[in-house]
Amino acid sequence: MSSEWGKKLHISIFGESHGEGIGMVLDGLPPGEAIDFEELRRFTSRRAPGKDKTSTPRRETDKPHFLSGLLEGVTTGAPVCAILLNENTRSGDYQKMQSLARPGHADYTGFLRYKGYNDIRGGGHFSGRLTAPLVLAGGIARQLLARRGVTVGAHLLCCGAERDRPFDPVSLTERELLLAGERPFPTLSEESERRMRETIEKARLSLDSVGGIVECGALGLPAGIGDPMFGGVENVLSSLLFGIPALKGLEFGEGFGAALISGSENNDPFYMDGETVRTRTNHHGGILGGITSGMPLVLRAAFKPTPSIAREQQTVDYRAKTDALLSVQGRHDPCLAVRAVPCVEAAVSLGLLELLL
Repeated sequence: MSSEWGKKLHISIFGESHGEGIGMVLDGLPPGEAIDFEELRRFTSRRAPGKDKTSTPRRETDKPHFLSGLLEGVTTGAPVCAILLNENTRSGDYQKMQSLARPGHADYTGFLRYKGYNDIRGGGHFSGRLTAPLVLAGGIARQLLARRGVTVGAHLLCCGAERDRPFDPVSLTERELLLAGERPFPTLSEESERRMRETIEKARLSLDSVGGIVECGALGLPAGIGDPMFGGVENVLSSLLFGIPALKGLEFGEGFGAALISGSENNDPFYMDGETVRTRTNHHGGILGGITSGMPLVLRAAFKPTPSIAREQQTVDYRAKTDALLSVQGRHDPCLAVRAVPCVEAAVSLGLLELLL
């Protein structure tokens, strides 16, 4: 399985949702970097489930056990390896679905690709559970970025038809960037939180689910980072972000909206701010030709509705090759995008650290 990423900063994710445990190996970190474990715990806890009805009731402590790469809380230069035990599995929920393709899931395609040997319990290696070690690695990268003057933050911009206020792409502040991460629900606005919670609860009670969009930004990136063609900032970040299960769309800056306006509207006028080159607007999202411009980096990631729903759906038994009906049991998020916010921050942090090393 292609569970490795990176050139200068190399990450490998291992484990399965209902196996003994999951974890990560992070190689390429500079030696001598102190890790604030309390800050790391706060960051990873934002992804943790079981807090309220907007997420799955499955509870995991997700306390990392570091096996290598750290000595007295400081990186040694060796690969950092950590494991997270799976402590709250209910594999029996999947016994009746051994060969039933859950609509929207990788059960059937995984069966084809791995000849039926893949672990389907809880989605196996395809599960969103594998974002826990990703967030752990990203939390470490986030601390290293902060020491280099780079801040990464995100919020839930959309949940179904409900919207939060967007980041200001020109005058984005560190306070606004980090605000959602400090709140129990990852929006900038309390009113947006109320409406989104209502949308999620309505979907849950109707045995359905809802999708969402996560907006992420970064401040402090020096201009001139990245390369054209295949080494651009968009390329690097996209290759990591699409590793997050359920992510189906990605745009930088104006993104798809740029296709609907003219060049004179989309172009960002340059001006001198003292000795610094800036743009008066930021449709380019802080990236031109794959290279950072010095303006805030802004991107948005679209997540599909949770495919595991209790509502009865048409499917097939791919071993017996017969039609079937399926109602997915188990514990699932009515809106994956809520807990995806720190996942996006983690992936962006890893990608930016790779570019800066």
